[in-house]
Amino acid sequence: MYNHEPADYECSLCDIIAGNDNEDPWTKQSDVVYRDDDTIVWINTKWWGEIEGNVVVVPIRHVENIFDMPDDLAGKIHGVARRVAAAMMETYGCTGISTRQHNGPDGNQDVWHYHLHVFPRYARDDLYGRPTRLASVEERAPYAERLRSWLA
Repeated sequence: MYNHEPADYECSLCDIIAGNDNEDPWTKQSDVVYRDDDTIVWINTKWWGEIEGNVVVVPIRHVENIFDMPDDLAGKIHGVARRVAAAMMETYGCTGISTRQHNGPDGNQDVWHYHLHVFPRYARDDLYGRPTRLASVEERAPYAERLRSWLA
């Protein structure tokens, strides 16, 4: 009822978790800023307007959505998101943080692997009113380095 992943689904997030790069211009191993036994974090390829360097926090285990998420793993994901948020505040100089997560086609889920977005926020940045764009590997690199250094 709550699942929409096709039977033959090839998960691009699982590819990153396995140590592979996605096809250009998508996620590369160089985008990864943190990994532990349960979670992995990388700079998101999709940026909203002028808000740069947002990340996704992803469970290592393939979980399609919030309805399949075990409580203990949800807590671990949000704990990592809190650390990443602190790293953004200190290294990006942002003045706020937003998180969001999508479930199901009508909830704008476009990858059938749970992931929590963490956005640096600034005064009057109009996150939700801005179009998206794909950031290049070169654009993502300095943000990845800042967060990786802080989280180490």
